[in-house]
Amino acid sequence: MSTEAHKEKQVIIDEIKDKFERAASAVVIDYIGITVSEADAMRKKLREADVDYTIYKNTLAKRAIAGTDYEKLSEVLTGPSAFAFSYDDATAPARVLNDAIKEFKKMEFKAGIVENEFYDAEGLKTIASIPGRDVLIAKFMGSIQSPVSKFVRTLQAIADEKPADGAAPAEAPAEEAAPAEEAPAEAPAEEAAPAEEAPAEAPAEEAAPAEEAEAPAEEKAEE
Repeated sequence: MSTEAHKEKQVIIDEIKDKFERAASAVVIDYIGITVSEADAMRKKLREADVDYTIYKNTLAKRAIAGTDYEKLSEVLTGPSAFAFSYDDATAPARVLNDAIKEFKKMEFKAGIVENEFYDAEGLKTIASIPGRDVLIAKFMGSIQSPVSKFVRTLQAIADEKPADGAAPAEAPAEEAAPAEEAPAEAPAEEAAPAEEAPAEAPAEEAAPAEEAEAPAEEKAEE
């Protein structure tokens, strides 16, 4: 092997090693039988899910993962092998590839490492059934959105009603106080007038006959 060829292989080995070290998950798949158009459609979906999909030679992949936590994958590195890496969503590679397998009725899982755990082909199918992180977050937010929204609406309703409720009691006493102050002021004045006039006139009317009653006595004296 020439020095140049050796360097080129080492570059690829370092690239594979770097991807494994950074990946949240790495899935190995047998891509045999897939057509060019199907491969293009699958790659597009993988890119949309931020999945790095590349075909590597088994020998180079084995050298890259030798002595690492991913070394167990060497057991399945026979025949055509494609590698799907995700650096963020750990379930994305298995989920997107599983959809492609179902759609094209071709390819099959070999094995994978998901968050430092080894999974065989059946295990990857189980991983594929787990919703992605964005979906899980959306579902979680949806589950708490209704109670939170209700709570916010309740607080807003209280805030909106508070000025109206505060103004009503302030006006109510003012309206009730006006009749209360006027009624006692007029009532005693109207009742007091007859009480003072009645005793004043009554003695005056009774005194007049008393003076007239003495008149016959004076007439008798003159006689």
